[in-house]
Amino acid sequence: MYDKSVRRRRAVLILLVVCSLILLTAYFGESPGSPLHSVQRGFLQVVSPIQEGASRALKPVRDLFGWFGDTLDAKEERDRLRDELEEARRAAIANAAAAREAEQLRKLLGLDERLGLEEMRPVTARVITRSPTLWYSTVSINKGTSDGVRVDQPVVNGDGLLGTVTAATSNSAIVTLITDHTSGVSAVVNETGVAGVVQPAVGKPDDLLLEYIRRGDRIEEGQTVVTAGSTSRRYESLFPPGIPVGVITKVDDEELDIYQRVHVRPFAQLRRLDVVQVLTDPNGGET
Repeated sequence: MYDKSVRRRRAVLILLVVCSLILLTAYFGESPGSPLHSVQRGFLQVVSPIQEGASRALKPVRDLFGWFGDTLDAKEERDRLRDELEEARRAAIANAAAAREAEQLRKLLGLDERLGLEEMRPVTARVITRSPTLWYSTVSINKGTSDGVRVDQPVVNGDGLLGTVTAATSNSAIVTLITDHTSGVSAVVNETGVAGVVQPAVGKPDDLLLEYIRRGDRIEEGQTVVTAGSTSRRYESLFPPGIPVGVITKVDDEELDIYQRVHVRPFAQLRRLDVVQVLTDPNGGET
C-alpha cells in the first residue's frame, strides 16, 4: 500500500514537471499576443489590486518593525559615539594635564638655574589635595620626611614663593601658602631695596599687602617684590633672599597714616598648583 502511494506521488510530480516545461517552452516560443500571454496579463490584472491592497494594509506593520529596527540601531550608534567622545575627553584632559605639568617643571628648572637653588637641595613634589576654603591657604604634597622635607622649609614653584612646610609625615607634608592669615614674609622692593613684610589681605586671595612701608619711601606700580632673606623686627625670615613674591599693583597713600598701603599680586597662581619644590637646605649648606 505504501509503495503504491509513493509511486503515485512520483508520477504526479513528474507530470507537473513535464507540464511546466511544456508551458514554459510554449510561453517563450509564442508572440506577445498569444493566448498564454493574454492569460498572464489577465491574471496580473486580477491579482495586482489584491497585492496593492495587502501592501497598503501591511505598510503600518512594516513601518513599525522598521521603526524598532532603526531605533535600536540609533541607540547602538549613540552609545558608540558617546563612548568615543568620553575616550576623547579623557585623552584631552590627560594631555592638558601633562602639558601643564611639563610647563611648570620647565619654569621650575629656569628658577633653579636663575637663583642657584640647586645648592639648597630642592625636592620636587606634586600637590595631592587643597584645603576646602576660598583662599586655598594650605595644600598637601606627596613628599615627606623620608625625602628630607621638614617643618619651616620654604616652598616655591616656577613663578616664585608659595609658602612654608607646616607639618610633615614620612610620605607627605602640608604647605601653608603665603595667602594664609598666619603668613608673614620679610621682603624688599627689588628696584629700590625698600623693606617691609608681606602679609595676606583678608578675604582677597589674589591680593597681598606689603606692610610697614613709610610714606616717604618711593614705591610705584609695576615694581617687583622679592624675599629679603633677613630678619625683620616682626618676622624671622625662613626664606633665602631674592625669591620672587609678586608685583606691586596699587599704592594707597593715606594722609593720616605714617605708612603706605602697598598692594601686591603674587606671581604664583596659588589656586592652580600641580608641581612644587621644597628647599630642604635653604642656607645652601652654610651652618
